Amino acid sequence: MPVYNEGENITRVLENLLAEVGGDAIEVLVVYDFDEDNTVPVVERLQGRFPQIRLQRNDIGRGVLNALRKGFQVARAPFVLVMMADGSDEPQVIRTMLRRAQDGADVVAGSRYMRGGGQEGGPLLKRTMSRIAGLSLHWVAGLPVHDATSNFRLYSRRLLDAVTIESSAGFELAIELTVKAHRLGMKLAEVPTTWHDRTAGQSRFRLWNWLPHYLHWYWFGFGSRFKK
Repeated sequence: MPVYNEGENITRVLENLLAEVGGDAIEVLVVYDFDEDNTVPVVERLQGRFPQIRLQRNDIGRGVLNALRKGFQVARAPFVLVMMADGSDEPQVIRTMLRRAQDGADVVAGSRYMRGGGQEGGPLLKRTMSRIAGLSLHWVAGLPVHDATSNFRLYSRRLLDAVTIESSAGFELAIELTVKAHRLGMKLAEVPTTWHDRTAGQSRFRLWNWLPHYLHWYWFGFGSRFKK
């Protein structure tokens, strides 16, 4: 769970997460960039109640991409879930995602665009472009998931050890790992989920800055149809 000044959201998000999966053998890695992040003292207080929570400083370089890379680097479990700290992801589907992974999937996507999924709020342009990208990769390029861009994903350690992360901006990492897994012939699965826009704090998603990076992996995904 990468964070950037999510002090307003993190208590609710972690409490909801651990209410769903707190009885399982898990660790929750909260990855932050700098000691002054207002998420850190809130998480420190929660650690007294929830020993599963582990604070991890990102020492690779600032930004969400490096926070995710750091989390992948130090995670000790056979499956690694990426979840946002703003309350946008639904923890009640995590156990279903885990069952798909235990059945052999190397990527399990929390899918907004399959039957039963949905999206509440968020900028219209961003939502439209994401939907078009996901559905075109599914129906035209043959990617076996409907949602290519959501970062609410479960990855196997096998996949994370098999690929080199080439993303350089941020959240395009989800589409990179998904299309690379597909090209390697690994199994992909999805479960329906609804994305909810944040109610507190400020998003650091930068559509126009990151769009070229998304497009790179989008076209890579189309190439996978012929080069798998």
